[in-house]
Amino acid sequence: MAKSIMQNEKQCYVTGRVGALHKHHIYGGPNRRISEREGFWVWLCPELHNMSNEGVHFNKEFDNQLKQRCQTEYEKTHTREEFMKLIGKNYL
Repeated sequence: MAKSIMQNEKQCYVTGRVGALHKHHIYGGPNRRISEREGFWVWLCPELHNMSNEGVHFNKEFDNQLKQRCQTEYEKTHTREEFMKLIGKNYL
């Protein structure tokens, strides 16, 4: 498991809450392993993960925001072409 490129502390990425957190892979499905390997994940409190309608799995706007932020962070040290080879889609 690679360290998250999005955060350094084990706390909810949005609220800062600690404890009872869920690990969210930002690019899921066929890209889940890539997300794990590259650090494309964040900690979220259950409500913001999949335990309410506000959660990333049910809120497309929130999901897209995380995808865009993650791509932006990755592109600070890599090219867009490298990102596209990994994920196959540009979110910016």
